[in-house]
Amino acid sequence: MGRRYDPGRRQRITDAAIRVVGRDGIAGLSHRTVAAEADVPLGSTTYHFATLEELLVAALRQANEGFGGVLAELLPDQAQGGDLAADLARALGQWLGGDRTGVELEYELYLAALRRPGLRPVAAEWTDQAAALLARRTDPVTARALLALMDGICLQVLLTGGSYDEGYARTLLARLIP
Repeated sequence: MGRRYDPGRRQRITDAAIRVVGRDGIAGLSHRTVAAEADVPLGSTTYHFATLEELLVAALRQANEGFGGVLAELLPDQAQGGDLAADLARALGQWLGGDRTGVELEYELYLAALRRPGLRPVAAEWTDQAAALLARRTDPVTARALLALMDGICLQVLLTGGSYDEGYARTLLARLIP
């Protein structure tokens, strides 16, 4: 019997890896758990992703699309005026006000790069892309500082279980904008 043509299998495996990490953390990720979650044979996961590191890279790339999408929508190609601090504070509010599990997952995968060197280039890619989006409205150095502050705000909200204060975030962000 020939192999069944299944063009969406790689994506389903990546989606399943994201669900497994979201539910069980990175420690719960294995080819076996992902295969079960994706309802595919174990060999399919190892065919598409020879190592767990490759699977984590794919998951991180996909997870990075969350806040990256919010920023891209907020900061279109054409440079525009307006209150950048207010726009960014509102974007953080949208992101943190949505599915908190998705936000936690993005950070868990992003911070996994601390211990997994293979993830570092993907984390750096995301940082570079986000900084480039922010640089559409400010200079590159300020863009990096704003990105670092936004990461800090998000991590504080996530780690303390506190609520997001958009006005406070806007005040902090405004202090960095020349």
